[in-house]
Amino acid sequence: MSEISNETGRQIGVLLDRKGRVEYVMVGNAKAIEMPDFGRVRVGTDRFRGLRCVHTHLQGEKLTQDDLTDLALLRLDLMSIVQVDRATGLPGVVYSAHLLPTNGEALDGEDGAETQPYEYLEPGIPSQLDVDFVALINSLESEMARVRQTARTRRTNRDRVILVGVTAGYIDEAEESMAELEELATSADVVVLDKIIQRRPQIDPKTVLGRGKLEELLIRSMRVGADMIVFDTELSPAQVRSLSEATDLKVIDRPQLILDIFAQRAQSREGKLQVELAQLKYLLPRLVVGQNSAFSRLAGGIGGRGPGETKLETDRRRVRDRISQLEKQVDDLGRQRQERRKVRTQKHLPVVSLVGYTNAGKSTLLNTLTRSEVHAEKRMFATLDPTSRRLRLPFEQEVIINDTVGFIRDLPAPLVAAFRATLEEITDSDLLVHVVDASNPRAVQQIQSVDKILADLGLNSIPQIVVLNKSDLLSGEETEELQRQIRLDKGVDSVAISAIRKDSLRPLTQRIGERVYQHAEIESVGTK
Repeated sequence: MSEISNETGRQIGVLLDRKGRVEYVMVGNAKAIEMPDFGRVRVGTDRFRGLRCVHTHLQGEKLTQDDLTDLALLRLDLMSIVQVDRATGLPGVVYSAHLLPTNGEALDGEDGAETQPYEYLEPGIPSQLDVDFVALINSLESEMARVRQTARTRRTNRDRVILVGVTAGYIDEAEESMAELEELATSADVVVLDKIIQRRPQIDPKTVLGRGKLEELLIRSMRVGADMIVFDTELSPAQVRSLSEATDLKVIDRPQLILDIFAQRAQSREGKLQVELAQLKYLLPRLVVGQNSAFSRLAGGIGGRGPGETKLETDRRRVRDRISQLEKQVDDLGRQRQERRKVRTQKHLPVVSLVGYTNAGKSTLLNTLTRSEVHAEKRMFATLDPTSRRLRLPFEQEVIINDTVGFIRDLPAPLVAAFRATLEEITDSDLLVHVVDASNPRAVQQIQSVDKILADLGLNSIPQIVVLNKSDLLSGEETEELQRQIRLDKGVDSVAISAIRKDSLRPLTQRIGERVYQHAEIESVGTK
């Protein structure tokens, strides 16, 4: 090999099985060698591929990063390089490395730096190499099987995911978005193993990430035992297919994760219909025939609930028919809601709607105001079905108060469209109570996101009261600063409360009463 490599000026390599037989011969160029395409031949999680690579290096290099990447991605038994003496063509020092068994638990060294997924063997010239390779690989695979079994006994049935963010903008904005994606993942009941953010001059139109970062991601996912990769952006069907070709893991995006959370939370018939409609509209352009489709790895679990467990990709026409049926049912639900709203209007009761970012505390506030027991939970999108209750205000005023579905930035368009029957509950409101989680460091950005969604829905003309919930978790100075910021941005004053403390709600009920009275006076004058 060394002589041929020296004569041709090209790297030469072989892949050997465990009996020493040559399975592949590879000829590269002066700087690199290309591994054969193993296609989608999978390797068991408790074993290596059963092949070791030996190839030449012509420029005195040791094991390169490309060598180590091939070792990890292809799960080779061993990667060895032979340095070639260009003067004589004889083999020089041999450098080798093998993968280390890992269960994904302890990946950092004592100094906090990440440990490498491989170990180097002692280099030496070929005549002095003395390694019992079969014994080495057998012991490694035995240890791998042991740690995998130990990890399985500790695992739950929850999906294990790596979150990935790619941005061409500011890194701090990407970090904020990633923090929110982690909250979404937690709400979806998955285990977040790692988070990766890459800043690029522009997003790769094919794989989103750059080639090097994608390889790093795949190695990382293999080490930690990830089941799925979640991207903090909406992926095109072509991007999902490209990413699926590079890994055997599920690949989903932020909108799909949100849709899955809605699928988990939907309890009523109405909620389930709307979620299914949103999922089908989202998935329809991603349904293509073939194992590498954007839908081929979504059989159940996160990203595959509801319609995800049927063979939708076999018949796109049936999916379109189902979408048409669901749209008619959602329209019928909208008409039924309109009739119920007419009845309330005839009773001349003002309507107040609680709106705001998901997990801001709207349901908790409704429960405290009306002594109700609406389901409230410290999780994103705990409320999907709107709830209406009567509330008696000071001065013997009565209003209808609605709890509505929470908003989030980049809310998937199919979801907004599917939930239009629910969101129409806000349309006839006389007043919106915009509930804000004051303790969230992204409170100002969340206010802006909610205002944008209200504007997109044509609801920004309805009078608003901004309520700073969880203000008991802030100092007085922090609350005043947030109120000042809201006054500058929106031109309105805000009310600081704690939804779990009824004694803190009196200023809010007084403010609601004043605004409802003012609105009634304006309407009375307009009627005259």
